[in-house]
Amino acid sequence: MMQSQDFGYDGSSGGPSLVSHAMPEERQSFLRRTYMHLAGAIFGCVAFIALFLKSPFAEPAIQFMISSNWLIVLGLFIGASWLGDWMALNVKSRGLQYLGLAIGVSAYGILLTPMILIAQYQIGGAILMQAAFLTLVVFAGMTAVVFVTGKDFSILRVGLAVGSLVALGAIVAGTIFDFNLGLGFSIAMVGLSAAMIVYQTSNMVHVYRTDQHVAAALALFSSIGMLFWYILRILMFTRD
Repeated sequence: MMQSQDFGYDGSSGGPSLVSHAMPEERQSFLRRTYMHLAGAIFGCVAFIALFLKSPFAEPAIQFMISSNWLIVLGLFIGASWLGDWMALNVKSRGLQYLGLAIGVSAYGILLTPMILIAQYQIGGAILMQAAFLTLVVFAGMTAVVFVTGKDFSILRVGLAVGSLVALGAIVAGTIFDFNLGLGFSIAMVGLSAAMIVYQTSNMVHVYRTDQHVAAALALFSSIGMLFWYILRILMFTRD
């Protein structure tokens, strides 16, 4: 879910400049560090899920998540994600920024685990690779849109905020009144996730400072995590 972002730029401070105002080598360095951290976050999430499944906490945690306590799980996930985003974006300490990244990655790892297990046991591990491949294709396509056009897509912010609130409301309503949101909702959420990737990638180029690569990586990771979730749901729907 989106949060209000204060990128803390003060052009008179003499500190790190906006990526859009930086020298070409500084801009390339920022992009390289951001995508390296994004790759690290993705591999870290995979490793976290693997280790989590081997821990003694896995079975009770998964049982809790797939029970009637989903609203509690959703609330904890949103809270942890918000905290991770805030720390990565607003805290000056690099160590605490990495802690924020770890919190955000761990939150997605825990959230994804039950559905990954269900997909693997009911359909097979191949569906996970298919979902990962399709996620990569969509991510690459949305990234190309930003870098090829060079446009500032900050205009998407209000629409994404409204869409996120509507989606959250639908999820809460579906949980309370016990109805399945269905294939159409998952398709709409893939569209929302893709738009978020465009928005966050545009922010990398036009809004972030050159020292905010950790925050930029976490923002992209969150959008990719949501995209993977709903692509996997769509694939599971088509196999029913």
